[in-house]
Parts: sequence; C-alpha cells; structure tokens
Amino acid sequence: MYARAGIISDTHGLLRPEVSEQLKDCSLILHGGDIGGQEILNQLTRLAPVRAVRGNNDREWAGKLPLTDTVDFHGVRIFLCHRKKDVPTMKPEDDVRLVVYGHSHRYADEMELGIRFLNPGSCGPRRFRLGVSMAVLEVSEDGSFQIRQVLLSHGDENMVIPESEVDREQVVRAVIKGIHRGLPTEMIAERNRISLAFAEEISRMYLTHPGIDVDGILNRLRR
Repeated sequence: MYARAGIISDTHGLLRPEVSEQLKDCSLILHGGDIGGQEILNQLTRLAPVRAVRGNNDREWAGKLPLTDTVDFHGVRIFLCHRKKDVPTMKPEDDVRLVVYGHSHRYADEMELGIRFLNPGSCGPRRFRLGVSMAVLEVSEDGSFQIRQVLLSHGDENMVIPESEVDREQVVRAVIKGIHRGLPTEMIAERNRISLAFAEEISRMYLTHPGIDVDGILNRLRR
C-alpha cells in the first residue's frame, strides 16, 4: 500500500474519537460536506491536510468553502461534492476515477459508467436506525486503488420511540439538558433509559438545526 486517504462526511459538528483514530495514519482527509463548524476542520487539519466541500447545512461560516472540488491523490483523480444530484456529467477527458459525495447518511459504493461513486455515510450524530461509518481510500504504487468501509457503529433496528407525547417531550428535554451539560451521548441514553440511536437522533436534530426547540424536534419525530 502506497498512500491512504480518509473519507468522511456529515459530521454535523461532531468528530468522534474513533474517527480521529482511523484518520491519524492518513496523508489526506476528504470531507463530503455538512461539516458543522470551523472547529471540526481545525481538528481535522491537526491530523492531516483536508479537502472539504460545503454542505447544505454549512452556513455563513463556510462561505469560503467550494461546493465542488477536484483532487488528485497519487494518480487517482477524485471529484468531491455534497449531494449526488450535483455531480455533473463526466467526460473521458476529465479522467475522474472516483466521485465522493454525502448528504444521505447512507453508505454506498457502486460503479456508474466506469466511475466509482462513494458515499462514506455519516460519522457524526447518528440518524434514525442508520449505522455510523466512514471509508479509507488505499492507493497502490501502480495507481490501482481500493476502498475500505469502516463501520463504527451498526444501525439500531430495535430503536423504540415512546408512544406517549408526554414521554417523548420529557425525553427530548432530558437529552437537550444533557447536551448543554456536555455529557457523552452514551451517558445521556443510559441515564434516560433510551437507545443510543434515539439519543443520537435527538442530538443530531438539535445540533444541526440552529434555533430548533423542543416543539420543533417533537414535530420531526411525528413524521
């Protein structure tokens, strides 16, 4: 193996220690957007050089970040954007071999018209029942490459949302209180006797939607 790049997306203001651990041996970090704040980029830059694009939830602070980027990594030309629908039609002369995108929080790795399309999934706050994941790009000296999925946490298919509106409101308020106290999500879940996935989903909504309140979160839970 000649060179390694870490591929992440949708951190939404949360850089997990296990993500940093995976990235520490990488010589480049690609971020597919919905970063969540300059501090995340600062933390990543301390691990390796970063190429990042702006996601739909990255607001004023991210004004200088591009919506798309093209990166040459040891002979592998990579096109980077946040949403797959924003990928332009690739021409042979573009010589793009890998497209990296995010947005859906779902891991995907497939070939389309001879080009590898990769969504590393989300490695930030968990979204309902979805796993937490990222990817590592490994390039060999002959220019060939492989992509390795890093599944940091499996999805929770057995997540139970309280049926009572009163119980849901109490849980949401308790999770928000725990966030403001700086408690780890695992501790918040344990103290409130809810699944980690549910606690992380409430945390994700609260942290990624500026100005959202308890009623706003409850409305989203009803959908």
